[in-house]
Amino acid sequence: MRGEELKKSALLSRALVRTTLSRYQTNCHVDPKSWKFRKNDHGKPEVDCQYADDWSLPPLHFNISHTSSLIACGVTVGSPIGIDVEEKQRRLKNDILAFARRYFSPHELEMLTQIVDPELQRQEFIKLWTLKEAYVKALGRGFSASPFNTFTVGLRDHMKGGIHVPPHGISKEAEITVEPFGELNNLSSNWHFVLLELLGSHYAAVCVEKESTNTGKGSIPVNLTIRKTIPFVGDECVSGTDPVVVIGGLSKLLVC
Repeated sequence: MRGEELKKSALLSRALVRTTLSRYQTNCHVDPKSWKFRKNDHGKPEVDCQYADDWSLPPLHFNISHTSSLIACGVTVGSPIGIDVEEKQRRLKNDILAFARRYFSPHELEMLTQIVDPELQRQEFIKLWTLKEAYVKALGRGFSASPFNTFTVGLRDHMKGGIHVPPHGISKEAEITVEPFGELNNLSSNWHFVLLELLGSHYAAVCVEKESTNTGKGSIPVNLTIRKTIPFVGDECVSGTDPVVVIGGLSKLLVC
């Protein structure tokens, strides 16, 4: 890699993945250096448990996302996960609506077109982009197999009003849904979404596959534990604190 900042980010990312995965072990301790990884057929990194002597290790899934100022790592037990993080002040070189016409679904484009305020429109665009990227990463098939314009993301209770809603109590959050359309048959709608604001400066989207045993039983909140971490230096639980605001999605923030 060229550039010290890129090298530093790469090292931090790898340390964050390894230390976070080790945090999840309950039956035995796995040294962060001991983790081995593989890639699926589409290039998504996965934990390789074939080396493990203890087959009681939980089936961990992880995903990672970068910005210039924040690295996010999401880990689940037994369910595929996708995570994306974007800076709220991100600026686009192209016109937002022109960009949306190329990459978003007709419904999402219509929703953005109805927002008159340019700043609100930009914020709504970033939220949608973050959610859509988390979904594609959770599918784990690559962007070419899951084009952004082949599915629609929105709030179940506000499909005509967009997802720009004020933060409010978790129990009142509207469910974020995904609706595939078109001829692709490799997309599905069986996913939980949570949209967060972090530190007042970033949006983070988490996408987790719903349990098959929950089919037909209605939606249940996603349990989330959120930590602010510098590997081997500092670690702080921030679930339920001011730096973490749930914007959308059914979730329950767990105290560490």
